[in-house]
Amino acid sequence: MPLPGKQWRHLTFGTHNSWLPGDPRGFRDRHHKLHSSGDHRNPPPAGEYAKLNEHARQISGRPVLLEQAHRQIVLRSIYEKLHQLDHRCVVAACCAMHVHVLVELPDDLPEIKKITGKLKRSASTAIRDQMPGRIWARGGNYEPVKNKAHQRAVYQYILRHRKAWVWSYKSGQYYND
Repeated sequence: MPLPGKQWRHLTFGTHNSWLPGDPRGFRDRHHKLHSSGDHRNPPPAGEYAKLNEHARQISGRPVLLEQAHRQIVLRSIYEKLHQLDHRCVVAACCAMHVHVLVELPDDLPEIKKITGKLKRSASTAIRDQMPGRIWARGGNYEPVKNKAHQRAVYQYILRHRKAWVWSYKSGQYYND
């Protein structure tokens, strides 16, 4: 159960240019004026918004990919920053293009966004020498965890990430799957 004034969240944020408008995995624009008919679980029909995606790729540049060697550093810096800020984290994973964290945060969206910015800044600083420049995309997803069953499902989802560095409270260790 969350502490008073806090809520468990499935926090997700991606690397710069890793999910552009028109993406074949599905997308929504910033204010949901335009979005595909599918999502990452149920992809939209092939070619839907293909021209938009091609245009976005031409003007955006290459996506930032975190190399295997950087993922553990990023994950460790995120976990340590959460610990420093006194937020309970039960599992986290860092993949090539995104990060997942199951964390207890204040039940205040502007504050959650500030905390997410601090996590991104900490991770960027940790790998600045190896990866200078912009690493993270704007924003993120801050999905509230509805109940205990939902929390277990999110925990298992994050824990099962492949080709990722994962940390779990059960093992207390970082490992590469």
